Amino acid sequence: MRMRSRVIGGVMAVTLFTQLSACGTLFFPDRRGQIEGKIDPVVAGLNAIGLLFYVIPGLIAFGIDFATGAIYLPDGHTAQVDPQQLQETIGADGKIDNAQLKALIERETGRDLPLDDPRLIQHTGSIEQLAAYGLHPAA
Repeated sequence: MRMRSRVIGGVMAVTLFTQLSACGTLFFPDRRGQIEGKIDPVVAGLNAIGLLFYVIPGLIAFGIDFATGAIYLPDGHTAQVDPQQLQETIGADGKIDNAQLKALIERETGRDLPLDDPRLIQHTGSIEQLAAYGLHPAA
């Protein structure tokens, strides 16, 4: 009997852990950082299953997926900007001017990105990544 309760407890712990970590964030890590879009019915359904069985972990899964943006479907549109034009957005101190970058993206792609949104996740790059785009660090 003791072994059976340990197995059941282990299964419950694993199930709760997977629900706490949110379905969309686990299955689609490349979608994190999106701010808006259409909700992916697969991710919403998996979170809803968690909500049916375990209310609190299901709510947490929905909260994490909405907060990270992993619940939204990808847009499917891509756009490229000439690296020479990107160099114009780099200031004398080597940092990117968000206002110039926003204007460049809007001019080239026709999309207005909320670069001043507090939910925006910014990643720093390396010298190798800059070299891949033909850019040289100015700092």
